[in-house]
Amino acid sequence: MDSRLNVGYTKKALILATLTYLSGCAVTPPHEEAHDPLESYNRTMDSINESIDRAVLKPVATAYTKTIPTPVRTGVHNFFSNLGEPLTIVNEVLQGKPKQGLQDTMRFVWNSTAGVAGIFDVATRMDLPHHDEDFGQTFAVWGMGEGAHIVLPLLGHSNVRDTIGLFPDGYMDPVAHHEEVRERNSAYGLRILDTRAQLLTASKVRDTAALDSYIFTREAYRQLRWDRIHDGNPPEPEFEFD
Repeated sequence: MDSRLNVGYTKKALILATLTYLSGCAVTPPHEEAHDPLESYNRTMDSINESIDRAVLKPVATAYTKTIPTPVRTGVHNFFSNLGEPLTIVNEVLQGKPKQGLQDTMRFVWNSTAGVAGIFDVATRMDLPHHDEDFGQTFAVWGMGEGAHIVLPLLGHSNVRDTIGLFPDGYMDPVAHHEEVRERNSAYGLRILDTRAQLLTASKVRDTAALDSYIFTREAYRQLRWDRIHDGNPPEPEFEFD
């Protein structure tokens, strides 16, 4: 499953993707027909990723949600979410959102201190909500098109723009700069587990609703990214029915 879908694999994205897929209509804008020249490769890689997910990630994530108490899982999720705040803040500045950047700086400070390294989300109760920005979104705001759709090994659905964005995103990842190898790898593993656990409901919806899981996931990804680029308020889509 795609790391960029994490918690942001929202109900809105799922609903939009479901309506688009089941109704057989085209949505413009944002979604003109997907540019998918690598579809043959993408479907193969998507199948490989799904096989790995079914064999390893999904069973482990399911066991994790059943055996670990909700408050502990929430704390783990909050911790990793807090680690991502500096990346969000930098991209808010680059996108010309200084007010939101200041709010998220305050959010990071409060959660890192009063929230005990982000384990407790005290900032949300202080009217400092969570935002999610990355370099893929920043490149989109700067006018870069999404480019061809591509399915990455293990990481899942992406596009050329977002794949390029993974490099500066990764450079700013605090976990990547942790020197102790065992601790760093453990943190990576726990974050992957948290991400997959957050996606259990979403993947169930996809498996139930989609006749073609590849197209469903591709369009859900594109809807989600468009929604994020526009901070949850994208232009109203125009539906053209066949």
